[in-house]
Amino acid sequence: MSFQYGGQAVIEGVMMRGPSRRAVAVRRPDETIAINEKPMGSITQRLPFLKLPFIRGVVMLFESLIMGIEALSYSAEQAMGEEEEEKISKWEMALTIAFSLGLAIVLFIVLPTTLIYYAGSGIQDNFLRNVIEGIVRLAVFLGYVVAVSRMKDIQRVFMYHGAEHKVINAYEAGKELTVQEVQRFSTLHPRCGTSFLLIVILIKVVIFSGVTASGLFGQIFFRVLLLPVVAGVAYELLKLSGKYQDKGLCKIFIAPGLWLQKLTTNEPDDAQVEVAIKAFDAVRKEGDVVHVR
Repeated sequence: MSFQYGGQAVIEGVMMRGPSRRAVAVRRPDETIAINEKPMGSITQRLPFLKLPFIRGVVMLFESLIMGIEALSYSAEQAMGEEEEEKISKWEMALTIAFSLGLAIVLFIVLPTTLIYYAGSGIQDNFLRNVIEGIVRLAVFLGYVVAVSRMKDIQRVFMYHGAEHKVINAYEAGKELTVQEVQRFSTLHPRCGTSFLLIVILIKVVIFSGVTASGLFGQIFFRVLLLPVVAGVAYELLKLSGKYQDKGLCKIFIAPGLWLQKLTTNEPDDAQVEVAIKAFDAVRKEGDVVHVR
């Protein structure tokens, strides 16, 4: 399969991305399934150099953020039973993305860097300082995931996350996409965004170790400045791990990400799997037939 399908859990539904379009399927309060399809455009079509390795990861990150926010907005409206779809304005989109990135920077860069700057001032080895900072960053991330996973609404989102993975796993195994068949598959997948975040945390240790800056604000500044580099490298590693997931070395590499997904995915019920299948069927490319094996 040349194209790697992907998706995202939303409120009471799933968003799937195909070669040329994306679809959001949402279970409405009356138990019907609303589907919103939209052609996917990318700036890489106008600027082909953005498809180059290590650059494409940064582009994909921003485009995925925009697509995800639009999908979440639509799903929230449908899950509440609203008939009319109110499109997010460009200003609202920009503010939401800025807030999301700002929160991530505070939690995963400013907080760990500040803690190690003051608590680890006696550690002279730059690499060791970054390893400890990486451990703190991972602890903050795990604490955040565990905290939000206790929320009832988020638990349902994690069930749809599991349904999304099951459908893609079944498709990539060449199986027929029925609820019964899809339910046989795992809720874990090596190309998951959760695994991407874990790779980002690990890559930061290596890349940040090569940068020295004086003062707390200097360290924070250079860490923020290097985020596109981190994202680009992490994206390439994620694609490679998904492509060679059955190889011995890759199995070891992707194992931590799969373990982490046990926190961000739950077993879905049949109704949730049905929604995920509807979203996937809406984006499956024409003539892309699944052969049962």
